[in-house]
Amino acid sequence: MLPQELAQLAIEAFIRDGIVIEPPDNPTGVLALRAGVFVTLRKSGGQLRGCIGTIEGECSNVACEIVHNAISAATRDPRFPPVSTDELLELKYSVDVLSTPEPAKGPEDLDPAVYGVMIETLDGFRRGLLLPRIAGLESANDQWLAVHSKAGIKVGTPVRAERFSVTRFGKE
Repeated sequence: MLPQELAQLAIEAFIRDGIVIEPPDNPTGVLALRAGVFVTLRKSGGQLRGCIGTIEGECSNVACEIVHNAISAATRDPRFPPVSTDELLELKYSVDVLSTPEPAKGPEDLDPAVYGVMIETLDGFRRGLLLPRIAGLESANDQWLAVHSKAGIKVGTPVRAERFSVTRFGKE
């Protein structure tokens, strides 16, 4: 089973029947790894419909992480109301499996086509994360400004920054 197929199954079972499916027993391949995972939902026209994830694995494997984050993306993304049964047919699913984050000094260590970025204020109060390959973010500087804006952190404020790569499954 592909990661995006598992995300779709988890969301459809939860939205239609209120059931949290069990992840596959003895998963193989990427599903057996322990890693952070983001699940992104888009409407058939490409508009974002939900995106929730974890930076580092909180479950025993990626399969479990996908089930939990898929349901959260469909029901708990604060930017959107919960997905309705009527929307299920038009949704496209993607799953990003994150590499282990590594320190980044600033935009000079970024490439938005390759790396996602996470920043956090030194007190840990504000934090922002952007996945790689986001439409409209063409340069490292664009990405740096966007992650600051998302986190509500003024550019120039001291931050801890990390970059990561992803393996993407499904529609971008």
